[in-house]
Amino acid sequence: VGEGIDGRHAVELAKSLAPDIVIMDISMPNVNGIEATKQIQNFNNEMKVIIYTMYSDKELVIDLFKAGISAYVLKDDPLSDLILALQSVKGGGTYFSTMAPTILLKHMEELETATRPVDSFDSLSQREQEVFLLLAEGKGIREIAHELFISPKTVESHKYHIMKKLEAASVVDLTKMAIRKNLIKV
Repeated sequence: VGEGIDGRHAVELAKSLAPDIVIMDISMPNVNGIEATKQIQNFNNEMKVIIYTMYSDKELVIDLFKAGISAYVLKDDPLSDLILALQSVKGGGTYFSTMAPTILLKHMEELETATRPVDSFDSLSQREQEVFLLLAEGKGIREIAHELFISPKTVESHKYHIMKKLEAASVVDLTKMAIRKNLIKV
């Protein structure tokens, strides 16, 4: 059994004492708990790390999981949770504070929202949507300008922004998008 004075010392002790389980905090001088966990896992991935901390910040928890922790216990949790974590990890399992699933679920929801494709048509302004539909129907710049009571240069400007926002290479691409979205009839 050993007690490190900082993260670097904790890693040195883990190397020299080779314990089955290391319990450490995230916040430590010199080397934080995340980096210390990575270093411990690099030289002995059989050594189990339990993080015992007051920090429940989402990014930290995710970084800890990526670093390879076996257990995560908050200091606000009952002491019996730390004992349960020790028993679980000693038996080859894992243990995570009751807050960990909530933190991770929130992160997963944020990831899903961030990676969900935005409906690109909805990203267009009202006027851009009007120009988009008329272009997709095969109307020319002058015809659209006349129909919307705007100058041909303004139509060209809208067309440029539409193509950029929708990542379209041509008016044919716009027509295909409009057909797929059932915005125009063929």
